[in-house]
Amino acid sequence: MIVALAGGVGGAKLAHGLYRCAREEPDRRRQHRRRLDLFGLRICPDADTVLYTLAELANPATGWGIVGDTFATLEMLTRYGRDPWFKLGDRDFATHIARTERLRAGATLTQVLGELAGALGIRASILPMCDEPVATHVVTPQGTLEFQSTSFTATTKTP
Repeated sequence: MIVALAGGVGGAKLAHGLYRCAREEPDRRRQHRRRLDLFGLRICPDADTVLYTLAELANPATGWGIVGDTFATLEMLTRYGRDPWFKLGDRDFATHIARTERLRAGATLTQVLGELAGALGIRASILPMCDEPVATHVVTPQGTLEFQSTSFTATTKTP
């Protein structure tokens, strides 16, 4: 068995390489770091990047998201006055809807990731760091911010 502790786009690429080399024996990947709630849905960007990469659905131009995805849902949310700072595609939304539905029904994140991976034909286990909600926060002079939002929206000034 191969175990890789990884997260993010680089971790997903490492996991993909290991997965392709070890196709005969299912292996485990441990995903961690960022989770957030957005539009009422539980988003796990690192886990999703690993899922999409191992399923060979990841957008190679960005390293995240689903190749060829459309963004009609975000366009409509923008019309409703919402701020779509985190770019989610329509098929990506389906992942978040399915995850959130299962979590609200009492499934653990480990169970949900197993179900999603199985539905995408992934034989490896993708494990979260833990089943409890975990978020990364950044302390700034402006206050404490969610890491994911600072990654996409905050600007920094060089002293």
